[in-house]
Amino acid sequence: MTNSDQSNPPEGARLPAGCAVPAIGPLTEREHAEPAHPYRSPFQRDRARVIHSRAFRRLAGKTQVFTHRYSDHFRSRLTHTMEVAQIARAMANALGLNEDLAETLALAHDVGHPPFGHAGERALDDALREFGMHFDHNLHALRIVESFEIRYAAFPGLNLTLGVREGIVKHSHDYSAAEHPELRAYFLDLRPPLEAQLIDLADEIAYLTADTEDGFEAGILKLSELRRRVELFARAFESARSQYPGAAEKLLFNEAVRRMLNTLAGDLIRETARRVADGGIETLEQVRRFPERIVQFTPEMERQRRETKQYLYDALYNSKDLQRALHDSTAIVRDLFTCWVTEPALLPAAYRSQVGVEGAPRVVADYIAGMTDNYIQQQHRQWLKTQRPSGA
Repeated sequence: MTNSDQSNPPEGARLPAGCAVPAIGPLTEREHAEPAHPYRSPFQRDRARVIHSRAFRRLAGKTQVFTHRYSDHFRSRLTHTMEVAQIARAMANALGLNEDLAETLALAHDVGHPPFGHAGERALDDALREFGMHFDHNLHALRIVESFEIRYAAFPGLNLTLGVREGIVKHSHDYSAAEHPELRAYFLDLRPPLEAQLIDLADEIAYLTADTEDGFEAGILKLSELRRRVELFARAFESARSQYPGAAEKLLFNEAVRRMLNTLAGDLIRETARRVADGGIETLEQVRRFPERIVQFTPEMERQRRETKQYLYDALYNSKDLQRALHDSTAIVRDLFTCWVTEPALLPAAYRSQVGVEGAPRVVADYIAGMTDNYIQQQHRQWLKTQRPSGA
């Protein structure tokens, strides 16, 4: 969304003030009490803590869709995160929600992802399932901000507010209190605030449009196929061509992607405002007790979103080029996981010390999840050297 788009929110979109998470209140409480900052709100402080964390910096070296062997021009997990944050803040502004909370949640929403994107996550999850465990990037992100980040003398982790920690856990998934008693502090029987609900679909808007652009730039997605199979893109492209009949095809493509993003965001803003109004929702408590998530697309836009996503799976994510890279990534994760679970003495000292408490599988998963693509590839190359027969 451009600046001009942000300054002209859909008419009547702003929600009752009570629907937003207040800048000061119970959700700004921290596990370890800290004095108020002289000029920053609690959520503004959280935003800074996320941005300055090691986990956030490592996102620059983690795959979004394309590994660096394709090009340095494609999105990394970090640049994707920045785009989600921009979209989320713009929509929160249009709806009159807490922009600082929405932006902070967007910045933190992917810090729990391992290297190699979703392929790395699936590989870790498959490996842990053999030990009766799971890998969940939301729950791993919570572990990162609660304990893994070591920056402060007064407390472990980042000591983020309750509102941010709840949003990290619940923005894209509803957890059962029976299955996850360790998450009881995060109101599992209640809906997340609207700011957290917004992040899940801001993420969808960001990657649907960005992956369309990167896939086209990589030569995997074809303009003719996009126009034939993706109604959302086709309408945006025809609108752009009607306005700029003499423009180059690449510029029309760029314009179509921009219009896709604005169409999705505008629809989400308007539909969310309508659902709030129709439901008579005026307070955060009513948001929490609503029978379903309030932040949604209209049924028609949801259909087009699903169509776009299915096309990206068919033509991009499951393409031979990407599947070959994903297969290599999975093998790397599996090899190193098996090696270190079998021989935890090979782990760095800080991780070895946790094996007796957490068990080798969980500790090894934590170690791998923190790696960048480049670092895990280096570790795998070193491991391969140890597998060669002596004298080979």
